Amino acid sequence: MITDDPWAAMNRLDHVNLAGTTFKPGDRVRLHPGGRADIFDMELDGKIAVIEAIENSFDDEIYLAVVVDDDPGRDLGLDRMVGHRFFFRLSEVEAL
Repeated sequence: MITDDPWAAMNRLDHVNLAGTTFKPGDRVRLHPGGRADIFDMELDGKIAVIEAIENSFDDEIYLAVVVDDDPGRDLGLDRMVGHRFFFRLSEVEAL
């Protein structure tokens, strides 16, 4: 067992509030990636996704782990597989 693992400090949250909107696992959101750093940012812009989890990182940043509705591998994302589960900041999603 690794005792100095910074990821071990990541906490799951059951909900988070932003400007009067509450987000929780199971909620649907529209994605608006802010970075435009790679093809995923461009491809995911405007897509609808479901929040799979809300995670508070070891540096105290909150991320929504989402699974995209029209991903053919959606079931893999729900099983938390890499490449089918994406992380977004609250400022990068729109509540539906």
